[in-house]
Amino acid sequence: MAELPALVQALLTPEAYPHRPSEIELAQTQMSFIFLTGDYVYKVKKAVDLGYLDYTTLERRKHFCHQEVILNRRLCPETYLDVVTISQENGKFFIEGRGEAIEYAVKMRQLPQQRMMDNLLRDNQVTEEMIARVARRVAEFHQKAETNAEISGFGDLSIVVTNTEENFTQSEKYIGVSIPRERYDAIKSYTENFLKENTHLFHHRVEQGRIKDCHGDLHAGHVCFSNGLCIFDCIEFNDRFRYCDVTSEIAFLAMDLDYHGRPDLSQHFVLTYEKISGDREMNQLIDFYKCYRAYVRGKVESFKLDDPHFSEEEKRRGLAIASRYFELAQSYIMILYTEH
Repeated sequence: MAELPALVQALLTPEAYPHRPSEIELAQTQMSFIFLTGDYVYKVKKAVDLGYLDYTTLERRKHFCHQEVILNRRLCPETYLDVVTISQENGKFFIEGRGEAIEYAVKMRQLPQQRMMDNLLRDNQVTEEMIARVARRVAEFHQKAETNAEISGFGDLSIVVTNTEENFTQSEKYIGVSIPRERYDAIKSYTENFLKENTHLFHHRVEQGRIKDCHGDLHAGHVCFSNGLCIFDCIEFNDRFRYCDVTSEIAFLAMDLDYHGRPDLSQHFVLTYEKISGDREMNQLIDFYKCYRAYVRGKVESFKLDDPHFSEEEKRRGLAIASRYFELAQSYIMILYTEH
């Protein structure tokens, strides 16, 4: 594990914060360092170019911090507070300091970890009523979500093909590591064939206005049952991942409920959303998009293997999670082959 950057080390000390927290916990993703301070969370974007996102300049990081706040206020308005500066004064770093900004952070109210859906699922504390609440919220969100000619264009088959092909290209290096060659080939072949055989269906979805400005990353770890319902951490860094068929969004959380061993809740979520939205056609696409979303999760977890700031234990855990998601992706192929 590489040594943490000086800024990150500094933000692990109470003196860097205006409210002097008694405890600071560091979490991270491939794209961000996240500092949990009790009352507030500060999210600092890593200066990385991952192909599908580019945070390599300070101006880009500032821009995407603002995008993150604006977009996430749609589903979690009271949590996303502001974009704050990080300054350096006399060799020390300060959040919301008075010096020139050398970095930016998204400031949020800290949500209770014990009320996150993924943690509640592990403790068997998620009910059908809770899932129905999420389905209603997402259905209402999709009904009001922006759509126009530009957004609808992202439902074009060529863009869907770009997204799926990118998956396979970016995960090739993990063949034999987190995904066996046979599984990779089977999912790739199925995906290509499904797209060829259902061209008309993807065109029809565009015509029906089913391509919306969605959340883009709707999984159990981004749903919190606290002070009502908060769905947070949407995709802000790439419109191509957020502008999508609403079925793809629903499939993401449904897939993740399957991953957590609750196919009953997964089905309840899909059926409740379908009833509220009136979107009967989504049944023809739900398993395809479940496969796609499970593969995305497997790919993203695999990326951790190449990040120098993750510990060996974190990488081992990431490898195990990635393998499970890739296995789940293949299971949806078997369902579809059985049905057809």
